[in-house]
Amino acid sequence: MTHPLSRFVLAACAACCLAATLSACAPLVLGGAAMGTLVAVDRRTSGAQLEDEGIELRAAARLRDAMGERTHIDITSYNRQVLLTGEVPSEKDKAAAEQIVAKVENVRAVVNELGVMTSPSLSQRSSDALVTGKIKASLVDDKLLQANAFKVLTERGTVYLMGLVTPQEAERATNLTRSIGGVQRVVRVFELISDEDLRRIATTPVKPDTTPRQ
Repeated sequence: MTHPLSRFVLAACAACCLAATLSACAPLVLGGAAMGTLVAVDRRTSGAQLEDEGIELRAAARLRDAMGERTHIDITSYNRQVLLTGEVPSEKDKAAAEQIVAKVENVRAVVNELGVMTSPSLSQRSSDALVTGKIKASLVDDKLLQANAFKVLTERGTVYLMGLVTPQEAERATNLTRSIGGVQRVVRVFELISDEDLRRIATTPVKPDTTPRQ
C-alpha cells in the first residue's frame, strides 16, 4: 500500500515534470507552496538563505551580461557554496563562468560542473526532472533522513546532492540516490557537520525574516 504522503509527493513531482516540459527556464520546485508547508525547516540560518538567494540573482545577472544567450548555466547556492551546472560552448567559457561567479559577493566556494557541449534535448530535461522528483520523494519517505536538509539537482543523468548533513546522512542519501532508476552518476556537494552541530541546529530557534521587501 502506498503511504498517503508518498502519493502526495509523487503527484507533486508529476506536476513539476509537466512544468519543466513547458518552461526550461523555470526552477524546479517540489510541490510549490503546498510542499513548503510540509518542509518548512532549513538547516541554514535565515541570513544564509537570504545570502544564497542574492548570490544566485547576482551571479545570473553577471553571467548574462558577460556571456549573453550562448550558454545555459544553472546556478545553485547553498550556504554560500555555489554549484554551476548546465552547458557552455567551450572550455574558455567554462573557466570564465567560474571566475565571474567566484567574484560575486559572499561566495566562499565554486564547484564547476559545467559541460562543454550543446544543450540537452527537451526529453533529456524531462527525464532529469523526473529523476529529481523520484529522489525527493524517496528522501521524504525515508524515516532516518530529513528531506529538507538536502537540495537535489539532476543534469543529463548526473545527480548533485547538496546540504548541511552528517556523514551518516550523506552516505544514506547517496546510497538511496544510486538506487533510483535513471541515475547515472552521483556528485556529492555536501557540507558535512557533526552530530553535535546537528543537535545545536535542531535546538536553535528560527527567527522570523523581518527584512523589508521592495
